[in-house]
Amino acid sequence: MRLKKWALILGGSKGLGLATAKKLAKHGYSLVVIHRDRKTDMPVIENIFNSIRTATTELHAFNSDVINPDKRQEVIQKIRGILGEGEHIHVLVHSIAKGNLKTMLPLTGSILEHQDFALTLNAMAISLYDWVQAIIKAGINDGDMRVISFTSEGSSKAIPGYAAVSAAKATLEAITRNMALELAPLGIKANCIQAGVTETESFALIPNSQQIKKQAQKRNPFNRLTAPEDVANVVYLLSREEARWITGSILKVDGGESLC
Repeated sequence: MRLKKWALILGGSKGLGLATAKKLAKHGYSLVVIHRDRKTDMPVIENIFNSIRTATTELHAFNSDVINPDKRQEVIQKIRGILGEGEHIHVLVHSIAKGNLKTMLPLTGSILEHQDFALTLNAMAISLYDWVQAIIKAGINDGDMRVISFTSEGSSKAIPGYAAVSAAKATLEAITRNMALELAPLGIKANCIQAGVTETESFALIPNSQQIKKQAQKRNPFNRLTAPEDVANVVYLLSREEARWITGSILKVDGGESLC
């Protein structure tokens, strides 16, 4: 009996996570998607998930808070029940966009505070480590598991209103490098994809996002923004056997946007 290939996507109902789910499904992966959405949005999301499901592709979705430790353990136990005998998680994709976009200067209301940093770092960076460790503890990690997360140029560049997310992205990269080093004995490979400016719902919330968009289009040698599908393509590449020697890297997927 042929074993299924499984991918777990954290934040897979929109943006980069959803594009990744579609891409991996096309290449034979069965999926577990964790997302956090309002009930009013669920009919549309369910229709999208149903369009991904095929006779050979399973998709199990959980509308749950991926940051909550108790909820995480509940989902882990459900995943253990979904996986068939001898099946494990081969790809873990972290696409959580839950950050604070307050500014440091008190000109337009409340300012960025300690708890804003803490919430953002926990959701967009530390949660990756928590999930990887939970998967290992549950014994459902593949012996060649690929851990892939999404960072941005903001990890090393100052952008007004992006300080908390910037700190989270820098933390995410540091955690990824150390996981690549310390979890190598388990066969785990960990990498970050630094996407170019990509139009998503999360991007639209960034202060002056339209100005950032225009600047990115001018900087890019191809005169266009990065598309979610561009990023999803590289997630798939990193999942392949040929990419098993790539780990601890920050891969730019921006069409050359960061060259200028």
